Amino acid sequence: MTKTIVELKDANLTLGSAAARVHVLKNISLAIDAGESVGIVGPSGSGKSTLLMVLAGLERLDSGQITIRETELHALNEDRLADFRGRNIGIVFQSFHLIANMTALENVAVPLELANVTDAFAIARRELEAVGLGERMSHYPGQLSGGEQQRVAIARALAPSPALLIADEPTGNLDTETGRQIADLLFAKQAERGMTLLLVTHDPSLAARCSRQIKVRSGVIEGDSAERRREAALA
Repeated sequence: MTKTIVELKDANLTLGSAAARVHVLKNISLAIDAGESVGIVGPSGSGKSTLLMVLAGLERLDSGQITIRETELHALNEDRLADFRGRNIGIVFQSFHLIANMTALENVAVPLELANVTDAFAIARRELEAVGLGERMSHYPGQLSGGEQQRVAIARALAPSPALLIADEPTGNLDTETGRQIADLLFAKQAERGMTLLLVTHDPSLAARCSRQIKVRSGVIEGDSAERRREAALA
């Protein structure tokens, strides 16, 4: 029986203040099964990246519930939330977010050390080799291409062996061919490790590679291919 790994119930989030306040997420409910690959799409300003940040535990809801791996994130304080995120959720951003004065190896190993993981540097070396950067470990981000920097970011996200891998426009800053290679790497690692992959993208062809597509518009879920499949099965 497939197990639900992520559940969002009646989620609301407002950002900004005074006249600039915007109701970004509006009563969203969503369930994601373990092992799914989910592409989240929608126009700019639709709320899709904010939804991803909520699912990553990086944005707090105004109201509603979020449960990941049977843990209620909305009930955790900041320290416990950070600890849970570090052990269970890997995050890849569009802009890499590498530390400029650290080598590729250090960028992957240091977060593990901060989380008191034993053999942090051995794990980091293994993950960098797994993403094809075995010969670039001592290089700094400024010495790496965009694609290589994103590979370091993916290695860093994979290093804690997360159950959930979250990627926000991971190919957005890359040329077409490099973007395809990074997408191939993400899907290969997801399949290899049995992780759940949540992917925000503007690229319909990238979203189409996911087992499920969710369309967000104006802060609500406008379409969900899983719902369409269920309806077709019942027809």
